[in-house]
Amino acid sequence: MMQDFLKEYLTILKVEKNLSDNSISSYKTDLLKLFNFFEDEKLTDFSQVTYSHITKFFNEQRAEGINSTTVSRYSSSIKGFFSFLLHQGYIEKNPASKISSTKISRDLPSVLSFSEIESILEKPNSKTKLGLRDKAILELLYSSGLRVSELLSLKVSDLFFNDEVIRVFGKGSKQRVVPIGSSAIKWVTEYLTKIRPLLQKRMKSENIVFLNSRGSKLSRMAIWKIVKKYCDDAKIEKDVHPHTFRHSFATHLLEGGADLRAVQEMLGHSDISTTQIYTHIDREYVKQIHKDFHPRG
Repeated sequence: MMQDFLKEYLTILKVEKNLSDNSISSYKTDLLKLFNFFEDEKLTDFSQVTYSHITKFFNEQRAEGINSTTVSRYSSSIKGFFSFLLHQGYIEKNPASKISSTKISRDLPSVLSFSEIESILEKPNSKTKLGLRDKAILELLYSSGLRVSELLSLKVSDLFFNDEVIRVFGKGSKQRVVPIGSSAIKWVTEYLTKIRPLLQKRMKSENIVFLNSRGSKLSRMAIWKIVKKYCDDAKIEKDVHPHTFRHSFATHLLEGGADLRAVQEMLGHSDISTTQIYTHIDREYVKQIHKDFHPRG
């Protein structure tokens, strides 16, 4: 019964709110966990749910060791769902209205130095078919700061190399135009002319830029494995994942004096406060430089 309401809610998120499939999947996962808790509490109707039940759910999650980021996501999912129930007239009181937004303690993301980036980019063997593809992927990740989902869905028709830009469809299908550097243009062009024609399959490839050996769209896990392989080859000891290239892209731009608003636009952040985390990284970098090089550091 409860899941019937969930289906309606997820449909609204998809159709009216235009949320991405990944966001909708996260909402669904969070709310199913809540529904399992309600089942354990012998709650069969949303009108039976009280603020005490919601509080107990969060206490149980914290006891299991979830971090503040996940708590905040649960808060958002639950508040949104119960607001929907109230707005549709399915409940008379919103038991989640008192949930306070959990302040997220943001750990600064890991960032690669420019020399570390260079050492990783040198590792793919561009004389092999997949080596050249991997080189193009890594160059593009660093050159344009794409999310993995954006890289995977990139189409040949999104590349405007004469204008030195690419078209990207980000979260919520929001479109933006992102600059691309000459090195990435060179390697992606080489991949497109020499390798992609060998990989593509007429019915599978769908104009997608980066393909696997079967001619299909690459998976998220494939990108993780590519990044891990070349980081291991370069003997990088930091905790590196595909998003690290995005973090490094933004940080290096700001270190070089780029305008924060311009970086926000390139990253596709709807809120500049999300971009501002990279100014904190920049300050940490400056402090470390002072410590390392100042005679009284």
